[in-house]
Amino acid sequence: MTIIKYPDEREFEKAVNADEPLLVLVSYDGETVIASQIDEAVEHHILLRRVGLPDTDIDKYFRLVVDHEGADWTFVCPSDSSPVTRKEKRIEEYFKDGMRIIPEGLKAIGYDVPINIPKRYRRHFDIMNG
Repeated sequence: MTIIKYPDEREFEKAVNADEPLLVLVSYDGETVIASQIDEAVEHHILLRRVGLPDTDIDKYFRLVVDHEGADWTFVCPSDSSPVTRKEKRIEEYFKDGMRIIPEGLKAIGYDVPINIPKRYRRHFDIMNG
């Protein structure tokens, strides 16, 4: 697994020790984790750009805001995240994949915390259960 800590290891560890919120990206394949103190990167797509990756690759990552209390998952299921064409099934698959892959990515940077999907992103669950 590749772990990228922005802007560098020392600054990242200072943020972790101070329990500052982090922006975290975990690739869909679980092979890459990119993390930064939130004020360093501001937004997930900016974090990608700052580490030298195209910000247009944002839909290749699960997006989280993390601290020692938990991980808030920005639950946005891109339409091309799976070859599954039925929206309800694609969202269900995306959720299952995230719940399997995200915890491993978080553990790789030292976090074993619950994953929360904030209310504003729960509209997808209405689609799955509708």
